[in-house]
Amino acid sequence: MNLQKIDKYRPNLHFAPKENWMNDPNGLVYFKGEYHLFFQHNPNDSVWGPMYWGHAVSKDLITWKELDIALSPDENGTIFSGSAVVDWDNTTGFFPEEPGLVAIFTHHKDGAEGKPPVQTQSIAYSHDQGRTWIKYDGNPVLRHETKVDFRDPKVFWHEDKWIMVLATGQTISFYSSFNLIDWQFESEFGEGAGSHDGVWECPDLFKLKVENSGEEKWVLLVSIGDNPQFEVGSRTQYFIGSFNGSTFVTEHNDIRWLDFGRDNYAGVSFSDIPREDGRRIYLGWMSNWRYANQVPTHGWRSQMTIPRELSVRKINGSYIVIQRLVKELDSYFSLQEKLDDIHINDVETIKVDARYMDMVFELENMNAKKYGITIHHSENHSTTITIDTISNSLILDREKSGDISFSEMFSNEQVINLKSNDNIQLRIVVDSSSVELLVNDGEYALTSLVYPDKACDSISIFSLEGDVKLKEGNVYVPK
Repeated sequence: MNLQKIDKYRPNLHFAPKENWMNDPNGLVYFKGEYHLFFQHNPNDSVWGPMYWGHAVSKDLITWKELDIALSPDENGTIFSGSAVVDWDNTTGFFPEEPGLVAIFTHHKDGAEGKPPVQTQSIAYSHDQGRTWIKYDGNPVLRHETKVDFRDPKVFWHEDKWIMVLATGQTISFYSSFNLIDWQFESEFGEGAGSHDGVWECPDLFKLKVENSGEEKWVLLVSIGDNPQFEVGSRTQYFIGSFNGSTFVTEHNDIRWLDFGRDNYAGVSFSDIPREDGRRIYLGWMSNWRYANQVPTHGWRSQMTIPRELSVRKINGSYIVIQRLVKELDSYFSLQEKLDDIHINDVETIKVDARYMDMVFELENMNAKKYGITIHHSENHSTTITIDTISNSLILDREKSGDISFSEMFSNEQVINLKSNDNIQLRIVVDSSSVELLVNDGEYALTSLVYPDKACDSISIFSLEGDVKLKEGNVYVPK
């Protein structure tokens, strides 16, 4: 196989498997100086198939080392999504000498003779920092007699017990346990709340600080599977509310999307980040079920987003989730160009020519009907971000971004409806096959795959039918 062809789209800043298929991040946990990323993996093909847990570790969230497969199918089924925790106090009895890792995951067994599949929750534990795993003899530890969709457990310690957040069809169910083995049903959330355009998957529940206040809010993430009736594919919503150890209550009725791009799905947060660090760090699968099996990579498929730090911001009386790329990313860049107070009434172009890049622009609209940024990947390929001041929207257009032949939907515009467009801050990270955009210091996120000839040759700032001012701009290239 042509190695150049294999590596043409391989990312520099994002985790991708060495070979074959990857989807949802699983078991995100920090332990003894390492960030662990487990992931849905088919080690035998570069399309979705029988699921295993792949495994990678990192010291800094950006550079990852792929390890041996962690969990393989057995008599209870294949290994679907789940989470991992550190059992600090030996609640399981598996760690009489020192704390270790416990994985909580879904066993998926296809139904026989036309019967529906069976999904149950199981556990495994590791005494050697996740390098080898022992499956619990009493698996599965949780089953349901009637629910077909019963999967993706996210577990965390709350006050004096373990809480499991579980996807159960069109709802999220909450269970509690004192030992990760014996589980008790607590409550169910979802009826009449949020979007039900597809099956609910990959939940996560955590508490976040509200910026510039002493307030805290609980946030529930829910990913929604692909529904062919809609031209968006899979995506992720969130709810802000309260949790009392048994029941989650949302405090809003509107639908809130975590990401306005097509390519951020099934994301969850890391467990056991040290208290002195204090961050809630999130990572998503950078793809979309509508075309995940068809993207034009060879020998490997899929990558993860750059990890992001989450918080909550109160804007005009409403609470929203804020995403910022983790600070560890900054050490991979050096400043190439600093721009201040540039008046633009047509196009301003900056030469870059980099394998990957980061840019932060603060733009003030004077009287332009449209303005924005074009990423010129190569002479023939470009991705354009346009702010339309008439419709008050931001549009990412990847129709000319490179190979789009594998999906009719891939070239559709990706749109953010803005509250204001007079002053806008854009942070854009471009890698070999992706564009990650954060707007107004993380108020909006738009994550998008692209498949150009190369990452970036130059960038242009443009204005149409009027003027715009680049108040401040920084362009960063690899160190």
